[in-house]
Amino acid sequence: MDEHVIEALGKTRVRVKDGKVVEVGEPKIDYCPIFDKYRGIKQFTPENIKENIEFRIKDFGMCTEDRTIRMKDFLSFGVSEILTTLIVEGEIDSVVSVCEGCGTVILTEPEIVQGTGGRVSGLLSTSPLSNVIKEIGSENVLDPENALIDQIKGTLKAIEMGYKKIAVTIVSAADAKKLREIEIENKGIKIYIFAAHVSQTSKEDAKTIFDNADVVTGCASKYIREIGGEKECFKAGASIPIYGVTEAGKRFLKMRIDKIGGLKEKKDAKIPKPLI
Repeated sequence: MDEHVIEALGKTRVRVKDGKVVEVGEPKIDYCPIFDKYRGIKQFTPENIKENIEFRIKDFGMCTEDRTIRMKDFLSFGVSEILTTLIVEGEIDSVVSVCEGCGTVILTEPEIVQGTGGRVSGLLSTSPLSNVIKEIGSENVLDPENALIDQIKGTLKAIEMGYKKIAVTIVSAADAKKLREIEIENKGIKIYIFAAHVSQTSKEDAKTIFDNADVVTGCASKYIREIGGEKECFKAGASIPIYGVTEAGKRFLKMRIDKIGGLKEKKDAKIPKPLI
């Protein structure tokens, strides 16, 4: 029996067991412009969240052995799309991210980076799915037996595998800080930190994330957006801003913008409600 726990639409805790949605919590956010645009959801409820997760299970096999691993771009300007561009352009040689059925993974193929990260966010825990592990390659999975999620151990594994320019997706300030220590301890290694799923981050943690990360998504975070504005970081996007904090982060965002032919300016852009 497999079980997967994610924080999905509106930072809602959802539990999927053996391909079925068995638990849906209460959303902490009422509205997200992305889900309004792509799925027509005007207000999150446990009912429409359950429907959306069931749609993903049916559409691409999320949290099942039938999971589609390789995908093309989904959003024009999400973290997985940026990472995909960076691999194609040779700016990075690997991505340490998370996939349901595997836990922490080390990826090098653009379509797998997109496929595993583009339509699933906020994976809290997961169980091994043998078909998914086989498709990604057990050698690229941190802990195939338990599907452990640990971005620090995943980064150390990527270094052991010989990668030098490693992008790591993180959700916690503690991980961001620790990754910078690992970079200092390992000469010749560059670690690029991408912080996502940061809604409900404390002000102190938001500061730590900005002190260490290269790229930070605004999500529905009150403090990430506040600090991003104060620091006058390079910002792309209005509804869900993404901040290029370091020079590398700024360059990465501009590369993706160039790739898609520029970003359209939005007047009166809608934002998540409430910001938390």
